[in-house]
Amino acid sequence: MRDFVFKFLRKIISTKRFQNIGYLPRWIIFTIDVFIVLIACLITQIIIHSLNVKLYPTLNVYIQYAIVILVNAISFIFFKTYSGIIRHSTFIDGVKLLVATTTSYLGLMIVNYSLQIFRKDRLLLSTGLFITYVISFLLLFLFRILVKNIFETYLQISDTNQLVKAVIYGADANAISVANALKTEKPSRFNVIAFVNKFKQDKTNKSILNLPIINQTKGIHVILKSVNAEALIIAEKSLTKEETIKLVEECLEYNFKVFTVPLITNWEDQNQISNQLKNFAIEDLLEREPIVLDDNKISNQIKGKIVMITGGAGSIGSEIVRQVINFSPNKIIILDQAESPLHSLQLEISEQSNDIKIITVLADIKDYDALEMVFEKFKPDFVYHAAAYKHVPLIEENPSQAIFTNVIGTKNLADLSKKYLVEKFVMVSTDKAVNPSSVMGASKRIAEKYVQSLHYHLVNTTQKNATKFITTRFGNVLGSNGSIVPLFTKQIQEGGPITITHPEIIRYFMTIPEACQLVLEAGAMGNGGEIFIFDMGKPVKIIDFAKKMIRLAGFIPDKDINIKIIGLRPGEKLYEELLNDSSKTLPTYNNKIMISQDICDDFEDVKDLVAELINITKKYSNLEVVAQMKKIVPEFKSMNSEYQILDIK
Repeated sequence: MRDFVFKFLRKIISTKRFQNIGYLPRWIIFTIDVFIVLIACLITQIIIHSLNVKLYPTLNVYIQYAIVILVNAISFIFFKTYSGIIRHSTFIDGVKLLVATTTSYLGLMIVNYSLQIFRKDRLLLSTGLFITYVISFLLLFLFRILVKNIFETYLQISDTNQLVKAVIYGADANAISVANALKTEKPSRFNVIAFVNKFKQDKTNKSILNLPIINQTKGIHVILKSVNAEALIIAEKSLTKEETIKLVEECLEYNFKVFTVPLITNWEDQNQISNQLKNFAIEDLLEREPIVLDDNKISNQIKGKIVMITGGAGSIGSEIVRQVINFSPNKIIILDQAESPLHSLQLEISEQSNDIKIITVLADIKDYDALEMVFEKFKPDFVYHAAAYKHVPLIEENPSQAIFTNVIGTKNLADLSKKYLVEKFVMVSTDKAVNPSSVMGASKRIAEKYVQSLHYHLVNTTQKNATKFITTRFGNVLGSNGSIVPLFTKQIQEGGPITITHPEIIRYFMTIPEACQLVLEAGAMGNGGEIFIFDMGKPVKIIDFAKKMIRLAGFIPDKDINIKIIGLRPGEKLYEELLNDSSKTLPTYNNKIMISQDICDDFEDVKDLVAELINITKKYSNLEVVAQMKKIVPEFKSMNSEYQILDIK
């Protein structure tokens, strides 16, 4: 019978006409409340007459009902018990009902005793009034509870079908709070159907919030399938990064959505918890151990000093700026040729720089005279050189511009650092400089050669207070300008396809903050002349990376979003290296940083070759420029490029 009634209610309530019903007018709610009081009177009358007692004289039954209903109606109007929306009734509405019915009861008792004194008559027995009071309150309260439950339980059946069926991973206080918040928030986004308990021995055959707790004795995808869930919300804070990554990747592999949620104390809006559920970013899934910096070593060198950062408005340079601020330098000189990004960065950091003086300089590193004015005016103690052209296919078509910026720009900065006795010059390089196959990579290798040979030239000529030139070399940085993450994100948003150059292409990745942390650390530990290489973790196949990004966005690879192979671009190779074939590494106190022992060329030879390259570059003859680059960097072998003819002997 119960199941039949529930099915009948579901059928009625799930109809479109019922679902579109608006909020009832207040006068209808008021009428229903009055009718409920009448029902309470009838029930009281039945109870009183069923008692085998001698009754005192009372008023006519119709007059009794009229007075009881009138007093209750006045009380309802005074306390506005009908003004709330029944389906959204709260504890406050229950209190208002109690106060209203209690006031009515007290009023009727006064009427009752007044009639007894002046007419020797009574409205009702005192017991009858009390029974009416109790029954009317209970019926009024139950009416609201019933309506609220009907709407919450059954009207939302069709809505629930549109909600994301989610399982919460965790069974602690944080997980319970998340479930409670998701259950009560309006509008709803998730339909929580179960909890998963990481600790298999606990809470066996128990439930929370009337939802089952499932012990994790199987893979998470098996559990999600068994309860017909669509998503996993990770609220268990005892998970290690490795455990979290394993959970996320298992969910993605089987096309389940996965979200993470902050601790209760970090909730920004207690009423909209679903807005705080975050999709995992691709950066979160890099299998890398956290980097531990020697903050004291960095601070001891930078604190109170003048620091200049070139390319300071770019993705790497701007992050170096943000991190350098934490070590309390005296001044930060942010140099870049890009006006709008430089202005945006200035606005961003002006609020967090405190007593640190921030100086923004709009200048091009190709312009020696403009740079010298900066060095002469501010006399920086440290230079972090992050300015560079780095887009491989674009630079392959414009080799002269690569020389102007990556080589001449670096040479200008290095020469001025030497001239103005900068303490340390830290150059940001790339793994594409190792056995380069592109003009961009070769241009960075030439810059490395110039900087490293200049350092040893200064050491060998025993110049006092000579600048220490340090090079840092790392692979692809997630989220940097021109990286595959923004490109793939845009392609996914547009519905695909994601374009990949080759199904076997692999790359090393790290995040922007990681890369910049290691740049600062290497700069602090370097004594000059080193080429520091960073532990980039495991290489990643780009096609697997793309599939992971598609799944993180909630789509299925090759079904919702296609992957298209377009062929290797000019200058591109299948894999990057961090070391030349002839190079070896030395460890440092930070196991994330190693020193490459590259063969250092004679500075005078490098200087002459670079000077010749600069002269050739001014002719804008691509083949001549690249030919001279290959002369300076013999291991430079072009790939998928028109310059391959220069490699034929």
